[in-house]
Amino acid sequence: MKVTRGYSGEPLRPYPVGTIGNFDGHHLGHQALLNQVVKTARQSQGTALVLTFAPHPVKILAPTANLRFLTDEREKLARFEQAGIDEVVFLEFTPTFASLSPETFAEEILSKGLGLKEVFVGQHFAFGHKRAGTITDLTLFGHRFGFIVHPTFPVTIAEGVVSSTRIRQLIMSGQVDQAADLLGRHYALGGVVTSGEGRGRTLGWPTANLRLPSDRVVPADGIYASITIIKQERHDSISYIGTRPTFDGGERLLEVTILDGTHNLYGHDMTVEFIDRIRGDVQFDGVAALSEQIASDVDSAKTILRRHHQAIGG
Repeated sequence: MKVTRGYSGEPLRPYPVGTIGNFDGHHLGHQALLNQVVKTARQSQGTALVLTFAPHPVKILAPTANLRFLTDEREKLARFEQAGIDEVVFLEFTPTFASLSPETFAEEILSKGLGLKEVFVGQHFAFGHKRAGTITDLTLFGHRFGFIVHPTFPVTIAEGVVSSTRIRQLIMSGQVDQAADLLGRHYALGGVVTSGEGRGRTLGWPTANLRLPSDRVVPADGIYASITIIKQERHDSISYIGTRPTFDGGERLLEVTILDGTHNLYGHDMTVEFIDRIRGDVQFDGVAALSEQIASDVDSAKTILRRHHQAIGG
């Protein structure tokens, strides 16, 4: 897959078929849209293309907004490639770019810049200065500038539209199992294992600690049944997100206990998939009460994970 930063204004791609958006999360709605782009491009022996933006437009249009993301750029690109996309074009989103009229965007970017022949976008797609352009406008510009517009219908699950906003809300409220239904996979966070205070080992449940990224969506504080990936190997685990109120609090961390043995993980990259929430964070009266609760949580995690493996045939 080719990754292009900017555009030359002289498109050389064979029959480009594209879509436009930020695709944060690469959820089931995104996947359905990308499948249509790839299928149409293959039928025409053309190029399946995604036009996206860096930074995210919200960072420019509402710089004080605390927007957190479901995917970073590396994961997003990997999922585009898995979907069969041939080229991803990143355009720098600046105040000048944001001021382009819908007509100028359609002519200079989509037609002259990228040479698109067909464009797939959601039926509520908005574009141009102050998002003034509608799908009707884009269709009319397409007739004028030489590309066909295909409005697509949203994917709905549980009587609601699948969207990045809805998924963010589910994850931040701890409903990671419901978020997985919309994502088509379990939400995950990763990083390098850092040293902790050793309390988990004292309690009989040694933990690997990850600092939480400031720009990513983080599940609500609490205990989760999880699967941890280390060097491409998957391990059943139980994970805690919180500030350890029983020990007078501290930095909010992700702490993970591997359930299939003891591993020396310090300094290793680790990815944690959140399967289901067991409970919220609680302040206990002392170490004995906390240790007893952890043992119960581990039993709950093992039950959840056993059902999860049975459901997927593992």
